[in-house]
Amino acid sequence: MQFTIQTNRSIEQLKTPALFVGVFEDGLLGSIATQLDSKANIKKILKKEFKAKLGSTLVLRHIDGIAAERLVLVGLGNKENYNPNTLLTAHSTITEYLKQSSLSEGVSTLLEETASLSTLDAARFAARAVVLATYQYTTTLSKAPEPFTLKKLSFTLPKAQEKEAKIGLAQGQALGNGMNLTRELGNLPANICTPAYLGEQAKSLAKTFPTIKTDVLARKQIEALKMGAFLSVAAGSDQDPRFIIMHYRPATKKSTSQKPIVLVGKGVTFDTGGISLKPGLNMDEMKFDMCGAASVFGTMRAIAEIGINREVIALIPATENMPSGHATKPGDVVTSMSGQTIEILNTDAEGRLILCDALTYAERYHPELVIDIATLTGAIIVSLGNINTGLFSNDDDLAQALLKAGKNTRDTAWLMPLEEAYQERLQSNFADIANIGGPGAGSITAACFLSRFTKNYRWAHLDIAGTAWLSGTQKGATGRPVPLLVDFLLTQ
Repeated sequence: MQFTIQTNRSIEQLKTPALFVGVFEDGLLGSIATQLDSKANIKKILKKEFKAKLGSTLVLRHIDGIAAERLVLVGLGNKENYNPNTLLTAHSTITEYLKQSSLSEGVSTLLEETASLSTLDAARFAARAVVLATYQYTTTLSKAPEPFTLKKLSFTLPKAQEKEAKIGLAQGQALGNGMNLTRELGNLPANICTPAYLGEQAKSLAKTFPTIKTDVLARKQIEALKMGAFLSVAAGSDQDPRFIIMHYRPATKKSTSQKPIVLVGKGVTFDTGGISLKPGLNMDEMKFDMCGAASVFGTMRAIAEIGINREVIALIPATENMPSGHATKPGDVVTSMSGQTIEILNTDAEGRLILCDALTYAERYHPELVIDIATLTGAIIVSLGNINTGLFSNDDDLAQALLKAGKNTRDTAWLMPLEEAYQERLQSNFADIANIGGPGAGSITAACFLSRFTKNYRWAHLDIAGTAWLSGTQKGATGRPVPLLVDFLLTQ
């Protein structure tokens, strides 16, 4: 996909198969629509036949005095409610129209309707939406859908805003590419996307981006690290686990004493629950239990394409959670890499077991901070649905920075409690800690479990069980929380 900027202020003279112009509900015109109204009678059309609901379109053809083959009115909804979500939806609509019309290019004037946003932010939202809208899952289809014909989308802007817009478009394109990688890995079936497959994808990412170095540890190396909690989850599977390490170093690193930021992604490529077997209904969606890992892949791809000037390390423990004669049983006690012993009361509380060893491993980098991302608990869906990601942290400043990044990108999170009183629920008579804390506050006690392995650094935990994928007719990975993470890393 190619993005370009048109600084020619004569909109009427732009030759393009499709010129997209924003209009609002209640007959209100955007700035470009106002400019074209005398030739296209847009205001009159709005009164008679177009309500301008957000995401709707109306096509006008062969208008005297306008060089574009089509003038496509794009509904932006209520002008008072205009926000970045409007820009995202509108550019998804534009991309879908170009796809359905089999057009290879078009021109959007919608960046000129964003007075409440900086040019850079508006361009970043627009490019992200377009790239996301071009994603098609084809890997396991016997007959692939018709390929997109769209090759180029141009944006009109004054010359003075061109430099800022180019930066925003490049960042938005990188962000969309990262989100689409996350979606693709999440959508793949578990018989393809195995722990070994994730390891190969990490190596492939390093080949694409020289700033990324990848190491993939196999079972014997994991055993040598004494990651007993991680290995207890892998015990029942015929698929060997992998511990994936991706290290991003800027191409032109500043002379700085900054410590690295570490991202840890839960990579359970399929979760049956183990011996604590899940119900069969919707178990197919447990292929999405590696979306924490997938979001780390997507984030690493995006920051490498953008070229951020900050060292970032990704740690991904990858395994299946399967029942078998070798599987870990409820009541078993295992020893984590930290030396803490864990009584496994429920083998379906496996994500925290693989994460705790990765969080201990992270200490060797003396990190500035660590963020783990995991589809950890169904309880977070009860609390927050599929709107907000659950955020837990042992550092208030870190929590606020992540919340701000979520608001900036419309990839929102909600701060959850992490109080000492909840730790009492993890007491065990037979080990240092139990892996579950009883029926109440499940997402909080899961975060409390992880916090026991993060005392030596600033840490945040993102529970994305409600936001990483959609169910029903729109079933598929969402690419969240890649926007939140990339925005956060851009500010560090």
